[in-house]
Amino acid sequence: MSLYSSIIFKNMDQIYHVLNRGVDKKQIFLDKQDYFRFIHDLFEFNDKNWTNNNFHSFHYSTKIRNSNSFQHKPRELLVDILAFVIMPNHYHLILSPRLENGITIFMRKLNMGYAKYFNQKYNRSGTLFEGRYKSIPIEKESHFIHLPYYIHLNPLDLIAPEWRERKIKNFKEVINFLENYRWSSHLDYLGKHNFPSVINKEPLLEFFGSEKEYKKLFYEWLKDLDLSDIQSCILE
Repeated sequence: MSLYSSIIFKNMDQIYHVLNRGVDKKQIFLDKQDYFRFIHDLFEFNDKNWTNNNFHSFHYSTKIRNSNSFQHKPRELLVDILAFVIMPNHYHLILSPRLENGITIFMRKLNMGYAKYFNQKYNRSGTLFEGRYKSIPIEKESHFIHLPYYIHLNPLDLIAPEWRERKIKNFKEVINFLENYRWSSHLDYLGKHNFPSVINKEPLLEFFGSEKEYKKLFYEWLKDLDLSDIQSCILE
């Protein structure tokens, strides 16, 4: 790896790959509002200060369609969210703590807050997630560089699960699907304003160089896929 990328990695705070899924692998995002709610929570709960967790205070049609509506008051961030993807029964995050125990505090707020919303909405009780979230530190450059690609490719499990075995039959269809899948940070890294207030793109774009270069490297990585480089940190 280049000296340039080595400097970027060494200057970053500790980075973690975080995953949680629904209990018994059940779906935890059942409709568009649920996805929007979780996006809202990624932003709203990333704050050391008190956060409103009122189920009825959230209306995705007015609060999230315009990403700029997130900008309401100064926050004291608990973490930097470098990348994310939301799938029907699980989510992946790449996080870097801003404060001591920032990830622990953020994840507690995020999981408890979303579980409360989900249980109220669907008139259910009990555990929503499959235990405590899984977390692993990203300590190798290869993990830092390749893990965002892997996370952003996760939605392909919905239409072309063979991508993991490098058996994609229709690359055009796959690319079109990924560039229209809203529930990840991939679109923002492509330069499309999807949920820009949620993530901090700067550390990864320092490596990629630009959104254009990210797109080029991303699809090159998909064609030359080798998950062995990150097998120890993908938490599957």
